[in-house]
Amino acid sequence: LLILDEEQRFGVRHKEKLKALKKNVDVLTLTATPIPRTLQLSMSGIRDLSVIETAPQDRKPVATAVLRRDDATLRTVLERELAREGQVFWVYNRVQGLERVAEYVRKLVPTARVGMAHGQMSESELESNMHKFWHGELDVLVCTAIVESGLDFPRANTLVVDQAQLFGLGQLYQLRGRVGRRERHAYACFVVPETEHRREVAEERLRILMVLDYLGAGFQVAMEDLRLRGAGNILGEVQSGHMGRVGLDLYLEMLEEAVARLKGTPVTQDVETELNLGLPAHIPQSYIEDGRERLRCYKALTSATSGAAREEVALSMRDRFGSFPQELVNFIAVLDFKQFLSHLQVQRADIYLDHVRLVWGDGQTAVQPERILQLVASMKGARMLPPASLMLPLPADKDFAQGLQGLRQALENIRTPEAPGGTA
Repeated sequence: LLILDEEQRFGVRHKEKLKALKKNVDVLTLTATPIPRTLQLSMSGIRDLSVIETAPQDRKPVATAVLRRDDATLRTVLERELAREGQVFWVYNRVQGLERVAEYVRKLVPTARVGMAHGQMSESELESNMHKFWHGELDVLVCTAIVESGLDFPRANTLVVDQAQLFGLGQLYQLRGRVGRRERHAYACFVVPETEHRREVAEERLRILMVLDYLGAGFQVAMEDLRLRGAGNILGEVQSGHMGRVGLDLYLEMLEEAVARLKGTPVTQDVETELNLGLPAHIPQSYIEDGRERLRCYKALTSATSGAAREEVALSMRDRFGSFPQELVNFIAVLDFKQFLSHLQVQRADIYLDHVRLVWGDGQTAVQPERILQLVASMKGARMLPPASLMLPLPADKDFAQGLQGLRQALENIRTPEAPGGTA
């Protein structure tokens, strides 16, 4: 068993080397903010995911604020924490300018005891400063993101992140987690330069941190990070392949099907039924004269996800433009019928005023062949046509929309029990 704590600090190469130490290793990764690549693996079903959102007892949310650099405001922030005998993390993620920042903090609050911590210090000096901070001999620790994770200082309840626009979303969330680890209220101040000098993505990161300031928000923060940065290449260290040509949505759909197939889960085909119409079914120009308005109505009707939603659009059209002409009645009936046929995995449908011909493709799982034979035997005028099509008559004594509704009721009987139900 390999357990990776604070997984976001490990690169792909590091993790692969650890797993290569022994074959058939079970891996458990722990993190408050999974990196986009790991989160995408979990969302795709390649990895199992468990989320713990229950905060430790007496833990309180960290009050978060974005501040423009202002000496008076920062002095107030520091003095307030020192007045309640607390400690402050001042994070500046550049080793070269850390001494200058420490001197700036000393000028802000001359009475404060200020120390430094960064990865290029000698081991003994770093240990000494952290030891002093732990025992309360330092009031402010000016440090790099070396303190990002794994530290628990109960008296440190104010965090100041200098140049916060230079940090990643996961980093900022991890840094905020260094304070407020006991019952006392904690504060996180993200210090940024003037608004006009910040990039749009940096603004978005800070906005997300301000909104997601409640306990257990790490998973939502990671989801936003995935949205901002993208998943990257989940199959290797570098970007490769032709995912851009396929499109992200189709790629994820193909990935989900492949994972389900490997797990032995039945894969349901999503079929968009192709229609060939032998009757007038459209919105006539005489009904809606404005071309743009007519196009909006087409889009609203065809993109409705259910029959109820489509009926709502139709009622709105009737209120605005009056009673429907026959062509529009036919069009709405065909859209409802098409949605139903998609659930039956019908590949193509030829629809005429007196009959309907349905064609299924290879690998369909939504209908049972023996029930199709029973339907043909019980319905007058119905017949099978090679190689995999079914012709069904529409009654001459009913109008077209009623005929399609009756046909739909008959086709319900050929559906397999496991097939998804239609909502039209």
